[in-house]
Amino acid sequence: MPADCEFLARLFFETIHSVNAADYSDEQLWAWAPGSRDLFTWHKSFMGHKTLVAVEDGAITGFGDIDSTGYLDRLFVRKDRQGLGIASALCSRLEEGFARVLTRSSITAKPFFLNRGYKVISEMQAVRSGISLTNFLMEKTTEHRQSDD
Repeated sequence: MPADCEFLARLFFETIHSVNAADYSDEQLWAWAPGSRDLFTWHKSFMGHKTLVAVEDGAITGFGDIDSTGYLDRLFVRKDRQGLGIASALCSRLEEGFARVLTRSSITAKPFFLNRGYKVISEMQAVRSGISLTNFLMEKTTEHRQSDD
């Protein structure tokens, strides 16, 4: 994974600057994904979470991670691999075992999460480098039915 962090950071940057460009201004995109990441901090974060990386023909096509409380931190798919089920597959695996999952969704990803059964708890403003970005705190709960046996 340490060797992959640089590629994951590049995938993160490219995805945000292309896929999210319809919903956020250039100023917001650069505040969110400035082009450089503290790779040591990212690696440490990935190692503390359940982290999955999607690979297709030897190339990383997406990644996601969730912490032990059920907070889905990151879920990104390469800009040229959008809409192929990669995010759904990653998300399904990450959600396994949690009765409740929380995430902060971008405007762009909100329909994806709504289609997966997430509900909007609140609209929020994240501030990055003094720039405000709209996102949504979203929650998915799984009801466990008890058997009558």
